[in-house]
Amino acid sequence: MDLISLFDTPKPVIGVIHLLPLPTSPRWGSSLKEVIDRAEQEATALAAGGVQGIIVENFFDAPFTKDRVDPAVVSAMSLVVHRVKQMVGIPVGINVLRNDGHSAMAIASCVGAQFIRVNVLMGVMATDQGIIEGDAYQLLRYRRELGTDVKIFADVLVKHAQPISVPQITAAVHDTIHRGLADAVILSGWATGNPPTAEDLKEAKLACGDTPLFVGSGATWDNVPQLMQYADGVIVSSSLKRNGQIQQAIDPIRVSRFVDAVRLDIANRKKNLAEEQILRSSTVSIG
Repeated sequence: MDLISLFDTPKPVIGVIHLLPLPTSPRWGSSLKEVIDRAEQEATALAAGGVQGIIVENFFDAPFTKDRVDPAVVSAMSLVVHRVKQMVGIPVGINVLRNDGHSAMAIASCVGAQFIRVNVLMGVMATDQGIIEGDAYQLLRYRRELGTDVKIFADVLVKHAQPISVPQITAAVHDTIHRGLADAVILSGWATGNPPTAEDLKEAKLACGDTPLFVGSGATWDNVPQLMQYADGVIVSSSLKRNGQIQQAIDPIRVSRFVDAVRLDIANRKKNLAEEQILRSSTVSIG
């Protein structure tokens, strides 16, 4: 997958919209208008702050079902994502928690979203929802049936879960790409707000080859230069919220600060690369 053709940048920042509780969830507040208004405000804040993509997810529906969500959730998310796409001119993705890739693919296909996130595409994970089994077989065939080119961003050893067989990162990445046919890989820390280690990112990037690798959690404007040393992009939410608190709404000032940190890091890397090339040329000329 070519990140530049999708996000218009080789190192995209994807901001996450955590939807307020949706119909049938334990904390549903009986006002879909409130859900939509909050999503529209956050989409505007993310786009104004300079992110290159957005993921919409039913984060506040917890506790989650481990597979298919209620049809009311699918209906509500379809409406919200449609509204968000009308407001922003950047790619929009969908994550239906905990692991309903089929519903995410259906929504994306109907509203024209460009990608989905799937927490468990391959393997078997022990989670707080129980045992979740990846089902790339059915999801890839469903995408083919829908006749869509929606990209699949797949987590490897997803957060808030433990693999049953404790595979190595390299093996998990290889399986996700070559057997699960994921278009991009996501590596997170052990929980929301926790980043993956540099060692894990380096190992995952080597295993990914030409397939894009995204940081899936724990990125801040302070640590993103270190994380992006190995990653091709970053998915971020918590550090963009007011006061960095997960329950709060997206803060456009914090979004701008985060995006500026990524842009500065990219510029510095380009400058360092250019200086290294000049130094090599000078050394060759002297020799």
